[in-house]
Amino acid sequence: MKKIILNILVSLFVGASTFAQTPQPAKPQSEAILLKGGIAHLGNGKVIENSLIGFDNGKLTLVADATRTKIDVAGYKEIDIHGQHVYPGFILPNSQVGIEEVSSIRAMDDYAEVGEMKPNVRSLVAYNTDSKIPPTLRYNGVLIVETTPTGGRISGTSSVMNMDGWNWEDAALKEDIGVHLNWPNRMSRRFDFATFSSKREPNKKYDEQVKELDAFFLDALSYAGLSNKERNLKLEAMGGLFSGEKTLFIHAGGAKEIVESVKFAQGHGVKKVVILSGDEALDAATFLAENKIPVILPPTHQLPDNTDIDVYEPFKMPYLLTKAGVTVALSHEGMLANARNLAFYAGSAAAYGLSKEEAIQLVTLNAAKALGIDAIVGSLEEGKHATLFVSKGDALDMMSNDLSYAFINGKQIVLDNAQQALYHRYEEKYKEE
Repeated sequence: MKKIILNILVSLFVGASTFAQTPQPAKPQSEAILLKGGIAHLGNGKVIENSLIGFDNGKLTLVADATRTKIDVAGYKEIDIHGQHVYPGFILPNSQVGIEEVSSIRAMDDYAEVGEMKPNVRSLVAYNTDSKIPPTLRYNGVLIVETTPTGGRISGTSSVMNMDGWNWEDAALKEDIGVHLNWPNRMSRRFDFATFSSKREPNKKYDEQVKELDAFFLDALSYAGLSNKERNLKLEAMGGLFSGEKTLFIHAGGAKEIVESVKFAQGHGVKKVVILSGDEALDAATFLAENKIPVILPPTHQLPDNTDIDVYEPFKMPYLLTKAGVTVALSHEGMLANARNLAFYAGSAAAYGLSKEEAIQLVTLNAAKALGIDAIVGSLEEGKHATLFVSKGDALDMMSNDLSYAFINGKQIVLDNAQQALYHRYEEKYKEE
């Protein structure tokens, strides 16, 4: 009998540990909630020092200044958050969240398909809601992600996902938002083992690669105009680019490639374009601003692409592009687990030119605009989705970021994850006696 009781206790302990590591999806909002007294960073550059943030049925119903307006708050469940900070859920564009787990194990990755032109590949249907990575990102306020396929010349079609749900249908915020194009580079890099350094060489196939894209886009444009046609999944997936239903996300390296790729897209009838680039986006800033092309930058926590560039330029890039009139958002590159540092990339941008509220926009409203979802998320405004979080300190500061509440579509989500479980497990082991 003692052995049976012991086995039951062990099972319960393991079950509780598993729950802590992979939180169960939250239940739909059952009552109206009012966050009272917090410092609300609205995501559009405005701040309310003493706020009332109310939401019901997953939508924001009240965003007000408690000191200026007498408001009837009857019917709300009140949560006192005086002295804490409220933010819209942070948004991570261009990620492999949900389609990559352990990058070194091929069977655990589903972010790339074979082939060059594959706009019909949908990351949406491969999205894994049981992944252990989303809970670690949610802990730092990342509540919305764009899940993006990779590889080839045209990688596929991305979707925007909420970081909560039993399956991809539950998690999908906006399906099939855009097609990702990897524009050819004029210069290629080759590692020279003789000198143990990288050499830049002209891409002799550049013109040929652009011609291949030209032929594919012309076929897609012609296909979109046909009334009676045999179904072609690849060309069909391109159709939304010409109607404005989808965005063309162009991954381009140099300034010349940025300008040429945008003009290429415009010349082929593409309605909406977003550029994903690094340092050299600054050289094309005037062109991007004039054409109202948003830019998604890699993380600020990295070295410049070229050795002759100021080592602090990645920190300054969001400010310099914003100053030039470009809408800027931040993303992540490298090990996916480190995408949890998205807020701190924005915090570094605030230390190098941007105001704190402008830096918040990099991961909220600006990111929402780039992804075409700013009508429903990205800022704390009445009528938008109640996807937000509360931090005891500054969410952009890694020393004070400490979430107390988080909500996705009004659902209160569990913030514990595998990393916290491990921390609590070992904090006693290594504590000084």
